[in-house]
Amino acid sequence: MGGMSKTFRSWDVDQRLLLPPSVDECVPAGHVAHFIRDTVRESLDLSAILARYEEERGYPPYHPVMMTALLLYAYCQGIYSSRRIARACEERMDFRAITAHQTPDFRTIAEFRRRHLEALGALFGQVLALCQEAGLVKLGHVALDGTKIQANASKHKAMSYGRMKQQEPLLAAEVAKWFAEAEARDAAEDDELGPECRGDELPEWVVNKIKRLAKIREAMVALEARAQAAAAAEAAAPAAASEPAAGALPGLEVAQEGASPPGAETLEEAPAAPPAAPDDKAQYNFTDPESRIMKTADGFEQAYNAQAAVDASSQVIVAAALTNEGNDKQQVEPMVAEIEAQTGREPRELSADSGYCSETNLEHLTEHEIRGYVATGRQKHGQASATGPKKGGPQTEAMAQRLKRGGHRSRYRLRKQTVEPVFGQIKGARGFRQFLLRGRAKVRQEWQLVCLAHNLLKLAAACSVAR
Repeated sequence: MGGMSKTFRSWDVDQRLLLPPSVDECVPAGHVAHFIRDTVRESLDLSAILARYEEERGYPPYHPVMMTALLLYAYCQGIYSSRRIARACEERMDFRAITAHQTPDFRTIAEFRRRHLEALGALFGQVLALCQEAGLVKLGHVALDGTKIQANASKHKAMSYGRMKQQEPLLAAEVAKWFAEAEARDAAEDDELGPECRGDELPEWVVNKIKRLAKIREAMVALEARAQAAAAAEAAAPAAASEPAAGALPGLEVAQEGASPPGAETLEEAPAAPPAAPDDKAQYNFTDPESRIMKTADGFEQAYNAQAAVDASSQVIVAAALTNEGNDKQQVEPMVAEIEAQTGREPRELSADSGYCSETNLEHLTEHEIRGYVATGRQKHGQASATGPKKGGPQTEAMAQRLKRGGHRSRYRLRKQTVEPVFGQIKGARGFRQFLLRGRAKVRQEWQLVCLAHNLLKLAAACSVAR
């Protein structure tokens, strides 16, 4: 290196720090890591999490407030895997600003999330309240939509009821044959080796087949129970409709001369309805039975239907829910109730695509004095309004006229620019395209965590602009 005349800055990789560095020096002032860490420390009530730590003995665990801030910051950064979070704690200075240079391992992170999942999901309401205090929640116009997110299960691990009916007797016969062969072999080995020698265990390949047979039978029972519940609900609807009107006394009708009293023939020998059987195409997933195969833009996937109601003024999510139903028809009423539960009030306007259009949903909006903008059909490119061939009752016809009158200036136009960018930020920018957890209850809490992180970033952006 001799002969160099230029002077460079010192680069001594063996230099040790004399004093421990401050976490404020890890990243510049105003960085979102500082905001999220301080918000969790100072503004969130974590008593539900802290109350779980009562044991005084044992090695001290990582501070629950730090672990909460770490998880929320990781979700804001689009990092969801516990292994990737643990690696970021070792390699990234912004994560060290959160943890104060502590490096919890991935098992600790995964266990903390599993243990406190419900309490972590409940923080959605607290963060939303902070957004309200910051003036980000107007509820003048709220856009409602759902997006299909892949479950932590492969669609190839699903089996139809028809195939189960074919496979169950074949597997049962094969297992019975193996049992007979195993018994015969055991008897021969006992004669040959004597009763003291082992040799009576079933081979592993037999045990696996037995477990698979048990799984298939369990799935068939679940599908049959699901079909019978659906049939019972369907049968209950016309029965309720046929009940006598209020104030009417049944049995006082004047029977015609010689005619049998109404319903007499049904009272004598009404044949018992056979138990409802599942359709042969009904699917059951062995990895996550509560997920469903749903149609997405990329074809059919094993998925959940994640719902979000978004405030048009700030793109803050004011309500989040999750269902395993493939369509959105049943989601308007519960989502309106969730908006009120989270914010204490209802929106003045609500827009949604044609998947939410039904007489019941439109009547519900009218009863709650919410001005709705719900598409009655698909909006084609260049078309002024989202009206189409969908037929319905008076509410649907009135909605079609409302959208048609508004044309390109209709308030329905706010839907696409409000809720769809939010899904784009979650799935595209932050890469959340598949749930990590399984089971509808756990996946619902995970979805609330994802929406909470989205709102935290909106709050951070608003606070930085205010400064």
